[in-house]
Amino acid sequence: MPFDLPTIWAAIIAFAVLAYVVLDGFDLGVGILFPLFPHRHDRDVMTNSVAPVWDGNETWLVLGGGGLMAVFPLAYATVLPALYIPIILMLLGLIFRGVAFEFRWRTQRGSGWWDHGFWIGSTIAAFMQGIALGALVQGIQVADREYAGGWWDWLTPFSIVTGVAVVVGYALLGATWLNLKTTGDLQHRARRISMLAGVGTIVLIGIVSLWSPFIDEVYFERWFGWPTAFFSAFVPTLIALCALALWHGLTTDKHLQPFLAALGLFVLSFAGLGISFYPYIVPGALTIHEAAAPESSLIFLLVGAAVLIPIILAYTGYAYWVFRGKIDPEEGYH
Repeated sequence: MPFDLPTIWAAIIAFAVLAYVVLDGFDLGVGILFPLFPHRHDRDVMTNSVAPVWDGNETWLVLGGGGLMAVFPLAYATVLPALYIPIILMLLGLIFRGVAFEFRWRTQRGSGWWDHGFWIGSTIAAFMQGIALGALVQGIQVADREYAGGWWDWLTPFSIVTGVAVVVGYALLGATWLNLKTTGDLQHRARRISMLAGVGTIVLIGIVSLWSPFIDEVYFERWFGWPTAFFSAFVPTLIALCALALWHGLTTDKHLQPFLAALGLFVLSFAGLGISFYPYIVPGALTIHEAAAPESSLIFLLVGAAVLIPIILAYTGYAYWVFRGKIDPEEGYH
């Protein structure tokens, strides 16, 4: 086969995970911000802003997780036992958040409880995603091609920091999304929150970035060794440019620019992880080629992906195009 199928599939799964993070991140962020907007009308407008797209955004999570199981079964069988607890809690958070999103519209008397549920589910899902990321970065103990660690190896100071970083980062995405989609007092408050969340996100990105190279000598070599240091130096430079674009957009009453800048911070952070990880899919334990399924399976699945992914991209793009523009505060979700 003239193509490097494991690498192609690693790129497809990485794209699916990144698409999930940048798309579902802002609607999780809207839920995280609920306590800062106590009035029912504001919360209605906030949920209306994500109602047409929030469940479609989670398609990418299914694609990424299902693709990992089918294409890299050894990595799936190694990572899942190491992260059972955070993954289960994340899924429970997503389920509870989805139920609360729907039920808050069906009752007036109990809507406050469902609003709390929407906030709690969103926050737990985001925090557990960060915890899982931190646990993966710090390394998973593997022996004889299977997980050899304990039940609580995922819970460390580093993973807690990455969990907080993801929550704050999603809050930034949510706030800049509200700045883009709303008007009036709600938009003004969202812009102020974006400022604070932006500072918090940049600080936490800096802490995680400075901490990561000292977790594993492979990361240190990637970031500071030659020739990879030449490429890795671009990442913090571009992050600084995104931070500047975020600040400029928020202080000059731009609507789209801050949201794009916040997305840029996530894309660049994801690129930094790619620089640190490659060619490993389980850092320090399994490479992409070691964990890949047989070539015949990769070809078969690639044909399906070649059909499925353009369809997902098409209906996702169409949904965002149809529901572009500002939210009418007087319209409701039904």
